[in-house]
Amino acid sequence: MAQQDYKFQGWLGLDKGSAKGQMKWQPYEPKTWEESDVDIRVTHCGICGSDLHTLRSGWAPTLYPCCVGHEIVGTAVKVGSKAENGIKVGDRVGVGAQSGSCLKPDCEECANGLENHCSRSMVGTYNGKYSDGTKSYGGYSDYCRAPSHFVIKIPDALSSEDAAPMLCGGITVFSPLKKNGAGPGKRVGIVGIGGLGHFGVIFAKALGCDKVVAISRGSTKKQDALKMGADEFIATDEDQDWAKKNSRSLDLIVSTVSSPKMPLQQYLQLLRTNGQFIQVGAPEDAIPAFNAFALIQKGVKIGGSAIGSPEEIRQMLDLAARQKIKPWINARPLKDANQAVIDMDAGKARYRYVLVNEAHAKL
Repeated sequence: MAQQDYKFQGWLGLDKGSAKGQMKWQPYEPKTWEESDVDIRVTHCGICGSDLHTLRSGWAPTLYPCCVGHEIVGTAVKVGSKAENGIKVGDRVGVGAQSGSCLKPDCEECANGLENHCSRSMVGTYNGKYSDGTKSYGGYSDYCRAPSHFVIKIPDALSSEDAAPMLCGGITVFSPLKKNGAGPGKRVGIVGIGGLGHFGVIFAKALGCDKVVAISRGSTKKQDALKMGADEFIATDEDQDWAKKNSRSLDLIVSTVSSPKMPLQQYLQLLRTNGQFIQVGAPEDAIPAFNAFALIQKGVKIGGSAIGSPEEIRQMLDLAARQKIKPWINARPLKDANQAVIDMDAGKARYRYVLVNEAHAKL
């Protein structure tokens, strides 16, 4: 094998304090090279709420050292002889939150295009372990190595800074919207107008829903939500009797919030008969209790959704390219990743931070 002339290094979280802007720039050893892999020179990487949860071991103990970032866009600089998806050196490609699954023909999930639900070996793009025991490292870095099955070509019509946050934030809401029938004839509510929720509003509108309702605690984001495409806005801390006034008005609700204090019982009131409530935000604590009759009386269903499959990501990017969808992003230099993480945790993003590896973005 020819000697590579690049080095794997990035912002590493070494302990829980890294979530407070204490990541260190250090080299690391990527996964063992396989001929089905692709090495990517990273130009852009979105900051996701998952990055913060992982840096502080919020969901579970993190495998420190950890390089987060799973909204990666860059240039393929090395492509294995067994790589999938027709990827060539020089292609602009991306990687989302998943970089591995078993991909076995006898796996019910992988065999049916549900790799993101693989129960045998779901490997995250960072803080995961491959079958050989090597760790996965993310995109707050100069280079990223990933199995080609999960490397996606970026359509020419999308800029890298716009495509990056779609690879986790975008697909996390696009997938449940598409799977649960969002489109003409449907009235959809999006709970939480943050990084995920703003994508929810944008994609619900792009899919042709009859009505899109943005739901937030306060009204500070109302004008932004309307500009994104929302037809109506509900401020749950400000609008009196909001659940009663909007009862039975929605077919589908996608909840992007991560608060264990969300008014779940009232959200369920908003659903019509046979309506669906899909939770994609992942609180570090349990979700609130609710009365079972909120489901029984109207035949309402509660479900969840986790990111999306590679094929769904391709569908999402194609839709975004066709409709010239442009997320609301704030570009930040990769060198300022520590401050960007602090600002993200403080809720300052409007609505998604994207780290730009300036040395590579100029190439």
